Amino acid sequence: MPVLNDEVPDPDDFDADRPRGEFDNITPEDFVRGSGHHNPPGWLGPADIDRARRQLPIAYVEIVPVRVDDLGRVNRVGSLLRVGDDGDIERTLITGRVLFHESLREAIARNIAKDLGDIALPVLPSSLQPFTVAEFFPTPGVSEFYDPRQHAIALCYVVAIAGDCKPQDETLDVEWVDPHSEVLDQFVAQMPNGHGRLVRQALAWAGV
Repeated sequence: MPVLNDEVPDPDDFDADRPRGEFDNITPEDFVRGSGHHNPPGWLGPADIDRARRQLPIAYVEIVPVRVDDLGRVNRVGSLLRVGDDGDIERTLITGRVLFHESLREAIARNIAKDLGDIALPVLPSSLQPFTVAEFFPTPGVSEFYDPRQHAIALCYVVAIAGDCKPQDETLDVEWVDPHSEVLDQFVAQMPNGHGRLVRQALAWAGV
C-alpha cells in the first residue's frame, strides 16, 4: 500500500501486521555494533570474511590524520605505530573496512575512534570525495600498494584531528611531524606497502 506524507498504516490495514523479513526490529546502530550477542543480518563471521578476502575486493577507508592551524593549514601529519604480523613495530595510517549498512562518514568516524579514542574529535570532511583511491593487491608488484591479506579498494581522506589522541586497540602510539621538516622523509620511508606514498599525495592535495 503506498504511504503518503509519512502516513503510518492503521492496525486494520490489510498488510499492517505482515512481517517485513529479517531486518524487522533492526536499527542502523545494530548493523554496525551488533544486537545483543548476535551479529546483525549481513555480517560475516571470521571464517566467512577470510573466505571473502580471498575471493572479493573489500571496501576500505584510509585516513591521513592531520593537525591544522587557525587558518585551516596543515601543520602536522600523523601516523600510527603498531606491531606488525612479523612482530616488528611498523608505521601506518588509520585504515579499516566499511561495514555492512554503514555509511562512509560512519566508517571514517568509527575507524578514527577505534585507533585514536573517543575524544580525538575528528573534523569530518564536508565532501565525501576522496583525495585518491588506492587499490591494494595481495600479490607484490601488481601496484605500488600491497596488502598480503586481500585485494582492498581504499577511499583515502585527509581528516583534521582537533582533540586528544589516546591510542586504542592495536595502536601503540600516535606520532606527529611537521610536513615541512626534514624528518618527513624518514617518517614516510618507514611506512611500508604504499602508505608513505599516500601521505605524500595527501599533503600535495592539501596544498602543503
